[in-house]
Amino acid sequence: MTRLGRFGLLLLVGSVSLPLQSRESQQTDPGEPADGMVVATVASVAEQAVSADPAIPPAVPAEAEPALTPEQIQAEAQAAELAKVRQKSLAWVNEVSGQLPGLRYREQLAQVYHGLGYVPLWQDSFTVTEFEKQLWFLTLAQVSPDFEHRLRQLRHLKQTNDWRQYDLLATDTLLAYLSFIENVRDSRTHWLFGETVPPQIPAPSEQTMTTLMSILERDQLNAFVLSLKPAGKQYHQLMQAIRRMESLAEQPWPVYSERRIIRLGARLRNPDALITILECLGDLTPYQAEQLRASGKKHYNVDLVQAVKHFQLRHGLKADGAIGPQTSAWLVVTPQQRIRLLAINAQRSRAWMSDFPSQLVVNIPGFALKLRLDNQQVFDARVIVGQPKRPTPVMSSRIASVVFNPYWNVPNSILRKDILPKVRYDEGYLYRHHYDVLRGWNSNEKIPISSINWRYVSAKNFPYRLRQQPGAHNALGRFKFNIPNNKSIYLHDTPSKNLFNKDVRAFSSGCIRVQGADELAKMLLTYAGVSEERFAQLAGRQSTRTIGVKPRIEVHLIYQTAWVDEQGLVNYRDDVYRYDDQSKNSPDSEKLASVYKN
Repeated sequence: MTRLGRFGLLLLVGSVSLPLQSRESQQTDPGEPADGMVVATVASVAEQAVSADPAIPPAVPAEAEPALTPEQIQAEAQAAELAKVRQKSLAWVNEVSGQLPGLRYREQLAQVYHGLGYVPLWQDSFTVTEFEKQLWFLTLAQVSPDFEHRLRQLRHLKQTNDWRQYDLLATDTLLAYLSFIENVRDSRTHWLFGETVPPQIPAPSEQTMTTLMSILERDQLNAFVLSLKPAGKQYHQLMQAIRRMESLAEQPWPVYSERRIIRLGARLRNPDALITILECLGDLTPYQAEQLRASGKKHYNVDLVQAVKHFQLRHGLKADGAIGPQTSAWLVVTPQQRIRLLAINAQRSRAWMSDFPSQLVVNIPGFALKLRLDNQQVFDARVIVGQPKRPTPVMSSRIASVVFNPYWNVPNSILRKDILPKVRYDEGYLYRHHYDVLRGWNSNEKIPISSINWRYVSAKNFPYRLRQQPGAHNALGRFKFNIPNNKSIYLHDTPSKNLFNKDVRAFSSGCIRVQGADELAKMLLTYAGVSEERFAQLAGRQSTRTIGVKPRIEVHLIYQTAWVDEQGLVNYRDDVYRYDDQSKNSPDSEKLASVYKN
């Protein structure tokens, strides 16, 4: 059992008048004769502080028990000592915190500060600045009012030079931040993808607490805080974009209002507003903007059309230069609103951080796929993703295999919602679309379609499996790409090629349809060692064949509505699943905010 250090005990009972001690001040003269007396005296006073603290329950004497073994006696003594240390540590936390509101992880704080001898943790100004900067970018995302109020309180304590309480609150906030990062990375939670961050973030896991203690014991807090930022250049690029938007947010934003579709030659009500917006967002250069203003023209001319086309490309719109409802909607998005979009997407990048050299990434709201092999971009394509009522999940996996001429085993959800209602009124639907009815999910025995009374069939009493035969008519097309997961999600070809021409491509039931699936299959299998001749043979057959992909290729299905592309341009996309709106209005947010009022 580790004893409380001399200065730790002094702080335990005298924290109102004594500041947190530094590590250097813990070193005492080993020859000082009064040391034992001081420790004994302080320990007795500390026990009085514990008994006087209403937040710490008094120790209850154990009932007499018959004939304990030496091992049991030792175990009980250790448990009693642990309880006593815990009570003293909690008393210290309560005494130092005083009236500090919002301190949430008192047990963990007691563990941290006791383990380090009650020294202050936030003595390095660079660490403090970096931590507050990360909190600031997190508050811009508006994912939780808790962090906003914590940052406000930390700044207040810094201004008042109350470093004892600052230290406690900063450590408590670090624990909340670590728990937030854990949950964002956890595939079982979806805090930034439809689920609201709870008002009371749970404590970090034991594994995280163990890691933190190891970091603190090695005096590496600065490097640890730096490591909490999302890795990769995308986060830093988004932070730079936020800073540019913050400078724009300090100025009045032009009001653009056109209720009609604006095409080349149309007269503009307020051309200066349109010019200023396009200039501020980088779609017009300052020189071009000045020339347009100097011309005094009130019409929508060629130069403005080109700038709007550039604007439309960055926002995932049809780049025709016509200002319709969708383009107008993006033109009126203010810098403050764009800051939040950039910030929340910066935090989302934590969920799929990876520097693996070979990755297939699908951005769901971008309706786009990119394949990188050995750190080289080799393929990109349009994709069709799940419709809002059947969204494609955010997840990570790997390419397991490529299937030539796949069967389609109809999921129960699609059977129930889409197919059975049609078959009840038209039995011929199954014949026309080449479906087989099989005995069950563990059987390939076919059941005659005509032998089933479809009028009385429902999803609940349908014991069979529905499977579509391979071929050009098959819903999966000619290729299927298996990615292991428990949500029955995969990538595949499609016979409905015309849907790739749509600007918004959320039509599927959750799986991902890939434009140019044959080219993707060839690239993946060539990377796996399959020759071009062998691929041509497999593609030319009508039979079903599965080929494994052994070199690891990670798959990340991500959700980014704002990012910076390879040309350094900030891109935005419509929030197809309305995930951007999930964050700040939780039922308890007003109640939580009242706790932190200054």
